[in-house]
Amino acid sequence: MTYGETAASRLDAIARASASAEGVTRLPWTEHHRAALDQIASWMTDAGLEPAQDAAGTLVGRSPNPEGKPVLMIGSHQDSVPSGGAFDGIMGIALGCLVAGALKDRLPALPFALEVLAFADEEGVRFPTALIGPRALAGTLKAEALDMTDRDDVAMRDAMRAFGVAVDKIGAVQRARRDVVAYLEAHIEQGPVLEAEDLPVAAVSAICGISRFDMRITGETGHAGTVPMDGRRDALVAASRIIAAISDAAGQVPDLRATVGTLALKPGAVNAIPADVRFPLEIRAPQDTLREAFEAEAMALARDICFDSNCDLSAVRTYAQPAAVCDPGLTRALEGAIGKADLVPLTIPSGATHDASAMADLCPIAMLFVRCRGGISHRPDEFASAADMDLAVRVMAGAILAYADELG
Repeated sequence: MTYGETAASRLDAIARASASAEGVTRLPWTEHHRAALDQIASWMTDAGLEPAQDAAGTLVGRSPNPEGKPVLMIGSHQDSVPSGGAFDGIMGIALGCLVAGALKDRLPALPFALEVLAFADEEGVRFPTALIGPRALAGTLKAEALDMTDRDDVAMRDAMRAFGVAVDKIGAVQRARRDVVAYLEAHIEQGPVLEAEDLPVAAVSAICGISRFDMRITGETGHAGTVPMDGRRDALVAASRIIAAISDAAGQVPDLRATVGTLALKPGAVNAIPADVRFPLEIRAPQDTLREAFEAEAMALARDICFDSNCDLSAVRTYAQPAAVCDPGLTRALEGAIGKADLVPLTIPSGATHDASAMADLCPIAMLFVRCRGGISHRPDEFASAADMDLAVRVMAGAILAYADELG
């Protein structure tokens, strides 16, 4: 079988490690996680790697490294969203193992060893936190994250212990910068660009930074039939104009995204003017300067609309994650390998967060996107073809060899 056909077969098999019959539901520290790790360990062994679970729950497949060379890491996550797809996250692990196998005989001549990482929790579904594995490696994990509980009031720390993780030693997982060359992650695009461009793969320029604001518009309620239109302080009308104005403005800025996902209003009666409206505003961009400039523009739009509507505005930033820019050298190597495959090299930003965003605090990062049908992700019909995955393995292997030559 080709690398892609092997990947497709493995992904089909591991998709059955799921709590749901529809799609894939695989949460961390569960029996389905254990079943998945058993299969991933076999992939690692087949690639000549030695698998072992670290104290953050990451399954690490290590290549022989008697000289103690620094390592180049390839990884992604094994978990899924409820009734999600069979490719998000787990595909990156499957491809990483195949890349390691393809390079097995050439590793002794390279200036680094290889590790393939299967992170436990990227989606943040079971617990209200995520990226435990990469944050532990980077030394950015906050201890209180392990005390967060799931809907059954089970603390993550206890779930990890029950799973067999030596969580009390999690501090020892942190790697020194000098010991890690770079981190490379393959992931389905989760968007429509590659399909629109008729390309199977693309390099990633950056993982977008994220800002979130708690927006609250306050006006005055009154009877829907007796308060004249020109005298109203309708918080919902003001909020609607703000949301539309910010959306229109975001549409004029390439690679920027602005989203309002929920809306809550009071008093919430069919015959009462809304007096209080709250909504979250999320802004994403691949450059922090671009995101911060748009934040200022969005807040100015909201203030002006509230002034014109005789309403009050409260806007509180509740979350900020900086953009993670991909390493130019490893990205060039990916672009070169794509070109050698007789394809047009395309480099695009990622609007979604990945394990790579946390690994950026430890080492240079790079990502390769693989085309997914319809741009669909987080759904049972998520799909990447065997042909595209085969090409992805060859591009990654070629890029790693080119990067090794560059490092000397």
